[in-house]
Amino acid sequence: MPPLPPVLGAHRAHTDQPGDTAPDDSGAFDGTLGDAGLHTARAALAQGRRHAARSLLLHTGDDWDRRGHRLTVLAQEPYAAAWADDWLHAEPGSADAATLYALAQVQRALRGKEEPDRARAACADAAAVAPADPTPWLGSLLLARTLGPEHEVLGVFAELRHRHPEHHHAHHLLLARLAERPSGGRAAEDHEVYDLAELAAAEAPADSPLALLPVVAHAERHRVLVAAGLAPADPAARGHWSGPRARRILRAGFDWWLEWEHDEHPRRHVDLNHLAFALSCAGRPAEAAALFQRIGRHATPAPWSCLHRDPLAAFHAARARALGR
Repeated sequence: MPPLPPVLGAHRAHTDQPGDTAPDDSGAFDGTLGDAGLHTARAALAQGRRHAARSLLLHTGDDWDRRGHRLTVLAQEPYAAAWADDWLHAEPGSADAATLYALAQVQRALRGKEEPDRARAACADAAAVAPADPTPWLGSLLLARTLGPEHEVLGVFAELRHRHPEHHHAHHLLLARLAERPSGGRAAEDHEVYDLAELAAAEAPADSPLALLPVVAHAERHRVLVAAGLAPADPAARGHWSGPRARRILRAGFDWWLEWEHDEHPRRHVDLNHLAFALSCAGRPAEAAALFQRIGRHATPAPWSCLHRDPLAAFHAARARALGR
């Protein structure tokens, strides 16, 4: 994929971050997104037993999207940094341990419990241990997306994309940040994040889930406009999903899903939630119902959080409307 076109401006709105998790049977959100092996490894790691995580990552190999997903979820455990540090002492030079430690430090920094520079250094150390692995750069991007200047976001994204051009999580993080730029006087449907999303989707292989990036970009702009008080949370009140561009990307997105759905992709539920959200907002319940059936219990906070302070309630309400319940 060729380099993305230059993008200008560094201002960003202070908004809630998009999320990537799904509910378990208790109604809370569970980041495993249906990955049974990850669920088992996370539970073991929470008890201080790293062997399940070690085995899981060993068998993940260079499936970079899956590796990034699994390490990001494991790193969210409160004591992941301590467990990873113990693992590093037991196995010096372990790329899995170094990367888990780096991503855990990133999570601590995002929670205000670690200095961002220490988390950046941990990511750099992990990248040095495994130069071909994009996952340490994913940690850097997670940090930069919230705490770094825009030039850092773009530089880290370039490093990550060099290692894995179709990195799913990285593209979502980039769009979330760029969607927060002011429009610069452009019309509502002409924000530059739409152009970037369509370029990335067009340059990806036909069966790549990056085909849904235009839908994600539209949802991210919706989030930003609502958070800034520039649009009502009710999408029907503003028509954000009824314009020509929105209709075109929804048609293309739904058609892509019908033809290319990837049941095996580790973050497929993130895409399904964005598409179900968009179809619900556009008043297309029959198509949305098909997506909700595929999602099952795997709701994600983003993009539902921009409709309601309780994203799970927003998800259930939209699903009930689509399914006629």
